Amino acid sequence: MFLFLSKVLDLFLAPLTWALLLLLAGGLVRGRPRLSRVFSGMGLAVLYLFSTEAVSTLLTYTAEKDARDTFQPGVTYDAVIVLGGALDPSAMERSGHLELNAAADRVLRGYDLLREGHARHVLISGGSLDPRPDPVVEADVLSRQYQAWGIAAERIVTEGRSRNTRENAVESARIIQEQGWKRLLLVTSAAHMPRAAGCFAAVGLRPDTLSVDARMPATEGRRLTWIPRASALSQSTDVLRELAGRVVYRLRGWTSP
Repeated sequence: MFLFLSKVLDLFLAPLTWALLLLLAGGLVRGRPRLSRVFSGMGLAVLYLFSTEAVSTLLTYTAEKDARDTFQPGVTYDAVIVLGGALDPSAMERSGHLELNAAADRVLRGYDLLREGHARHVLISGGSLDPRPDPVVEADVLSRQYQAWGIAAERIVTEGRSRNTRENAVESARIIQEQGWKRLLLVTSAAHMPRAAGCFAAVGLRPDTLSVDARMPATEGRRLTWIPRASALSQSTDVLRELAGRVVYRLRGWTSP
């Protein structure tokens, strides 16, 4: 039920949804011209503001500013934990090939850490939200890809049951205890890291952290534009969902400081 509600919440956290609902409200009260103009104006204002680089950058800064990197290059970790969320299952089913989304840096950085000897093993944590009998399980797909890139199978441990960040932490903790690993490194996107690290802390794990996939643009020496862009609207939407996720997880007691 929580997963279903989270998807509904995702829809209503999108500025585009807010704008459309406000514009619809403006159309429904056309008999009251002043109120109609207020609703329509608010809808256009929402759509415009969240489509600007200035607003999307402010939101991105808010999401990424608390991401702390404690990665120690001189340490060989027992395992690097790579969180799922980088696979595009629908595109992969269509193409028949590996298809990654904007969070692909998680996968690539995990591979680099293994290749460079910074970790003995990798724990890939990521299942599927697909209710069909034989879904594409992200952890299994990425395991095969790592092996194709030359990583020995015995260095790869997969966890394909988790469907969200809370379950990533719970299922990973079980495997980590079974394996007896002590030195751990958590890899995920910068905006996602505070929530992910909090979830691991809540289950008694405090791995070192390495943030990737940073979306905060360089701002020094230049002005942020107020010209609306579809990419800025998409970025604003993604960040709002992450920030809302932190609030929900905190209220449910799924994260610890």
